[in-house]
Amino acid sequence: MNNTLSAFLEILKYTLPAIIVLIACSSIVKKFLLNDFKEKHLALLKDNQDTTVRLRLQAYERLTLYIERIHPRNLIPRVYESGMTVAHLQAMLIMTIKMEFEHNVSQQVYVTKQVWSSVRGAKEQEMNMIHMICQQLDPQASGKELHKKITDYLLTVDGQLPSDVALNLINEEARLVLSYGSQA
Repeated sequence: MNNTLSAFLEILKYTLPAIIVLIACSSIVKKFLLNDFKEKHLALLKDNQDTTVRLRLQAYERLTLYIERIHPRNLIPRVYESGMTVAHLQAMLIMTIKMEFEHNVSQQVYVTKQVWSSVRGAKEQEMNMIHMICQQLDPQASGKELHKKITDYLLTVDGQLPSDVALNLINEEARLVLSYGSQA
């Protein structure tokens, strides 16, 4: 019995320190791996955030360009050709606004609902303004008359144009994204 107890204590004398060292090593390795994983995870999140901010800023740039391109002061000179009738110029203006919109529709993924609604609203209001002015003119009249009427309307309109409101909102939100990153 004494021999058995002595053998057990002898075995315990060697295995107990080994078990303690094994537990300590396991704990240290686990902590190290967990910290390493956290660091890699944070780096990945930062990279993703940088990419997201870049994509959002590109969306604001594209939507700003869209709003500028559909503003009548920029749209009419680009679309108008001499010899066009009011009806033909109207059709070309509306078609250009719609095509530009369809080209940028995917940008809604990267901007807030408020910005996207203002962009859609600007598009609709610009088209409605063109329709409203065209109803006052003979469809077979020279396109110059429509050009002049739209220019006169722009000079006499009270308040901001829809495109100006949308541009202000886009610029405001882009500044927020630049300031706060993707949390904005």
